[in-house]
Parts: sequence; C-alpha cells; structure tokens
Amino acid sequence: MNSVTEELLHFGLTRQEATLYLALLAHGELSGYEAAKRTGISRSNTYTALAGLVEKGAAYIMEENVTRYTAVSFAEFSGNVIRRLQTKQESLLPRMPERQTQQQGYMTIRGTEQIMDKLVNLILETRQRLYISVPPAILTQVLPYLRRQIQEEKKVVILSHAPCPLEDAVVYVTAKENDQIRLIVDSVKVLTGRISDGENSTCLFSRNRNLVDIFKEMLKNEITLIEMGKDV
Repeated sequence: MNSVTEELLHFGLTRQEATLYLALLAHGELSGYEAAKRTGISRSNTYTALAGLVEKGAAYIMEENVTRYTAVSFAEFSGNVIRRLQTKQESLLPRMPERQTQQQGYMTIRGTEQIMDKLVNLILETRQRLYISVPPAILTQVLPYLRRQIQEEKKVVILSHAPCPLEDAVVYVTAKENDQIRLIVDSVKVLTGRISDGENSTCLFSRNRNLVDIFKEMLKNEITLIEMGKDV
C-alpha cells in the first residue's frame, strides 16, 4: 500500500513538499529552520519546498518576526486541487481533437492502478448490461460503480468467490478462487487478465467481436455449471 507521502504526490506535490506538508500538519507553525530540522531535508531544499507549498495552496506564510509556515487543512487543499482540475477539464473537453474510430484490435494495459482505472471506466460506460467475474477484493472496490449502474436499471451479472451485497444484481457464487478479471460490457467490449503483481499486472482490452463472443460463451458455460451445482 502506498504511504501517505506517496499518495500526496497525486495532488501535485513533490516528495519533499509532501514530507514538509505532513510535518506542518503534525507540528503546527514552523520556521524553515525548524522544518528542516524535523524532516532532515537540507535547509536550502526546505525553503524551496516550503515556497512550493505556498504557491500550490498547501501552506500559508505567518507574518511574524520570524517567517513561519502553517499547513492548509488537507480537506481544503485537496478540494481546491480537485475543483481546479474539474474546471480545467470542462474547459479542455470541447477543445480536444475528435477521437478517431477505435479499431477492433487488442490493447495491453499494465499496472494495477491503470487496470483498475480501465475496469471502473468500462463499468461506467455500460449502456445496457455487463458481466463481471473478479476476485472478492476487487469486487469490493468496484461495488459503488456497479450499484450506480443498477440504479440506472442496467443489467449487472456478477461471478465471484464470495457473496455480493448488491440487490437487483444477478449473482453467481463460484467455488473457484483466483485473481483473474473478466468483464464484458454491452457485448462489444472485453477486459481480461490478472491483478496479482503490482506494476507487472497485465490485462488485455479489446472490441474484437470474436474475442467478445468467446468470453461470452465461457461465462455462459461457467454460469450453467454453477446452476447445475457442478462448479469445479
């Protein structure tokens, strides 16, 4: 699991800025000298990073005899970052080049975070129905997105090693426990692979009709076996 410092990098902070930000939150107002002493960062790098925190809206300068810095609360700082990004997104979307028609090829997606992003986006793109077979830990992470689709009256069929708390979803509990991901969306998109090795995890995404049909048949057969009580 990523440390808090590493997670803060997603909000535009450098590693030194994140380290100093946490120090300011933990210890209150600090001078540059005090911040350097508490974090072990060199004084020159500390002052540069503190200036960066101020510029990025993560800290304020306290106007006293000795210049001190105080952290902006994380709720306020992160909310400001997200709001600015949303504003930029709204501004950029209509100015982006039009996406070309996607071919029915095969795309490799690497890394746990990238695979989870694709999995969530595919769920949210569902127009009519989706079939998903994932390990319980991954199912737990995507439950809010599956619930949203159910609320919008999309058909959701789930295969997993553990029971699922989603009402109105069609759930099949399989005896097989593995780390494989299989997702079919609207009978036109398929995502398959494994999340088991961090950044070395790999999944395949495709709109290829033949591949989609193969995976539909595989899931259909698996569901049939579960219903017959012969899941192996």
